Amino acid sequence: MTADALNGFHLEELPFLTQLSLRAGPGGPAAAAVETALGDPLPAPCTLTRARDADVLWLGPDEFLLLAPPGRQPYLAHELRKAIGPEFASVTDVSAQRTTLDLSGPGVTGVLARGCAIDLDPRVSPPGTCVQTLLARAGVILVVDDPGRIRLLVRPSCAPYLTDWLADASAGA
Repeated sequence: MTADALNGFHLEELPFLTQLSLRAGPGGPAAAAVETALGDPLPAPCTLTRARDADVLWLGPDEFLLLAPPGRQPYLAHELRKAIGPEFASVTDVSAQRTTLDLSGPGVTGVLARGCAIDLDPRVSPPGTCVQTLLARAGVILVVDDPGRIRLLVRPSCAPYLTDWLADASAGA
């Protein structure tokens, strides 16, 4: 969809990103092994960490989502499983579960505020914020990359609905 159709902001779908679900208890030996393998600590609640091979999103107390360019699933999953070894944790490829909508432009947060309860003011949700929420009744993972740039991870079946909703919501912006 073009910026004109969305009243000044740009929407681009980023399909087929590598998405790995990681379940590991924070502070435990599996989490420590993952942190060593990634070269960065696992993120704190409602944030993300930019590791050398992937962005790591906090989804819950023991649940993380690794995002990387398309086609990285086999390599990343192998490296994580190797690091975890016999410790209690899991790595699951969920790449087909969601697509990514990349939104950018000055009006993005205002339009999203019409259908989302999360306060996207940069003082409240600075870059690096990551939350699971509803946008226009569709479940999304919302990632604040930069001021004016937000990624939405959404089920592929809901992406056309959200794209249409964004176009409608931006019409009055």
